[in-house]
Amino acid sequence: QPQLVESGGGLVQPGGSLRLSCAASGFILNDAIIAWFRQAPGRDREGVSCISRSGGTTIYADSVKGRFTSSRDSAKNMVYLQMNNLKPEGTTRKYCAARTALTRPKAVTVLTLGRDEYECWGQGSQDTVSS
Repeated sequence: QPQLVESGGGLVQPGGSLRLSCAASGFILNDAIIAWFRQAPGRDREGVSCISRSGGTTIYADSVKGRFTSSRDSAKNMVYLQMNNLKPEGTTRKYCAARTALTRPKAVTVLTLGRDEYECWGQGSQDTVSS
């Protein structure tokens, strides 16, 4: 079964930075579009970013534009999320998710932040933003 594992979460002060990593097993990450989601206690899981297979195109939620950057390293079969200028309301559990072409080729041609559009999910990595 395809699997994703997040790492790099932790405690940071407001205005600080973290870089999350997403590693894949059971499939090649550059065969999928990869999204990052976040979820705060008592709230819905929210799409943060989505990066294309080539890494040439990325979309972001309005709340993180200009602060978060997603990137790929195909040689390491990993995807990253660089998070800068973190805010207290950004204290959330972060998940990476993959959408592949196993079912239909168009699944990897359209970027989306919709949580129901992704078939493979990591276990999540907790971030805490606090002074």
